[in-house]
Amino acid sequence: MKAIIPVAGAGTKLRPHTYTQPKALIPLAGKTILSFIIDQLSAAGIREFVFVIGYLGEKIKDFVEDKYPDLSFGFVEQKSRLGIGHAISLTRPLINEEQPLLIVLGDTICDFDIETVMGSPLSTLGVKKVEDPRSFGIAELDDSGRVLALVEKPMIPKSNMALVGLYKINETKMMFDVMEEHISKGVVEENAYSLTDALQGMVDKGVEFDTFKVQQWFDCGRKETLLETNATLLKKVSAIHDQYPQFENTIIVPPVSITEGCVITNSIIGPNVTIGESTTINSSIIRDSIIGSFAKLEEVVLYNSLIGSDAYVHGFRQSLNIGDNTEIDLG
Repeated sequence: MKAIIPVAGAGTKLRPHTYTQPKALIPLAGKTILSFIIDQLSAAGIREFVFVIGYLGEKIKDFVEDKYPDLSFGFVEQKSRLGIGHAISLTRPLINEEQPLLIVLGDTICDFDIETVMGSPLSTLGVKKVEDPRSFGIAELDDSGRVLALVEKPMIPKSNMALVGLYKINETKMMFDVMEEHISKGVVEENAYSLTDALQGMVDKGVEFDTFKVQQWFDCGRKETLLETNATLLKKVSAIHDQYPQFENTIIVPPVSITEGCVITNSIIGPNVTIGESTTINSSIIRDSIIGSFAKLEEVVLYNSLIGSDAYVHGFRQSLNIGDNTEIDLG
């Protein structure tokens, strides 16, 4: 079974970081977003991947070929941002239409039983209950969890079960046929070809979809939710341990992930901090933050921060002579 992973988006909600780095390669709890996805799928036996790349796509290609030399990769380029349905349609020449396939959106990190999903006799979609379904593709279900209808970002939702970006498709040829039909007829939602609409087209043709509920769905789309995801994953991943490298005059407050090659002095790091490789930190206090690789931070106090790779952040010094009964706010 092949897995298709669309990673062509520009990640506009995470700018300025995504001006120079694809969203899928942002560091998260000691890995990248894309590494979490590939590691989860490859551990279940998937060895062949097809990526839909676009913006900064060469960085995606270089990363996966370097980090996963034992896996097989194909790449197609989406030159125009015409939606996930259009992105998936571009992979058709690389897919065996007689076999099932797995589609995982490139910013989707979920807890789910992948072996059960892969073995399902029906096409099956990952879902999770959300508070506001209007921002998602949603699935209307019967009492057994089978799909009655699929709707992309409904104004008046009839369900609060959101599609999380995990799709196991058995009727591969029909899916591509429906996509091509929609593209030829110009069936668009907000100037984009929707994967949800294509799947609904399959429902209209009699395909029966099952669903599975994911245990956790980690949001990697915005700075605030990315930092929350980092904190949650730091508590879960194997990078957490009782012993951290010894840094000069530095206190580590778990959970943190500090990549090899970092130099940290006179600082307090944590909790909930991810630091990329070869970063230098001196005389700083950092918590609830993600720091990229080859960054340099001096004399700063950071919280809820996202610092890119190769960034330089220098704080300010104060020399104070403060008398009794004095209150000063330097914030």
